[in-house]
Amino acid sequence: MNKDLLTYLSGYLTPQRQDLFNKVLEMRTRYLTVVLEDIYQPQNASAVLRTCDCFGLQDVHIIENRNTFEVNREVSLGSSKWLSLKKYNEKEQNSLQAIKHLKAQGYRIVATTPHTNDQQLHDFDVSKGKAALVFGSELPGITSRIMNEADEFLKIPMYGFTESFNISVSAAIILHHLTLKMRQDERINWQLSDTEKDEIKLEWIRKTIKRSELIEQRFLKGDL
Repeated sequence: MNKDLLTYLSGYLTPQRQDLFNKVLEMRTRYLTVVLEDIYQPQNASAVLRTCDCFGLQDVHIIENRNTFEVNREVSLGSSKWLSLKKYNEKEQNSLQAIKHLKAQGYRIVATTPHTNDQQLHDFDVSKGKAALVFGSELPGITSRIMNEADEFLKIPMYGFTESFNISVSAAIILHHLTLKMRQDERINWQLSDTEKDEIKLEWIRKTIKRSELIEQRFLKGDL
């Protein structure tokens, strides 16, 4: 992390923009993350990105097996610009690759799907450690690979005839509940480290200022 570069590029931001970046970063988290497995409905998946940004999640993991994930910008309203999107699409078993990566980072894999061992949303213990919440497409749902690798299963209580919510609605309900519990629990260290904040802020600045790549190259060469 080049602190001098961050300081220099920050000078291209207005004071108001810098304050906004700092304010948002204080509420950002990687304690909870979302995994989207092979979603083929671009509108719904893009709505999930918007929800993740609104509730302060920084990372979204996107598994592409048969379906390529495309952001619908009219639905996402630019939220993907501020998120760290990690795609898994280079292996035959992309779902397994994603799960191994997340478990190596200390995440428990939480499948959001009706299951015989489900726990209700209000019973989920957010203080047990970092959680990766996996959402699948509405009709096929989460694959058996995820089901077999999941550490826990989670469902939203429902009292009507239909058996599931729209994926974007499910994500919004679950993230609202869990991020609220997370932030209210003083035992949980959910905030980003200073290094993480600096790294993310640098990426945001690069996406904000015009010709950032050229300015950065000139700075690193000592031409400025």
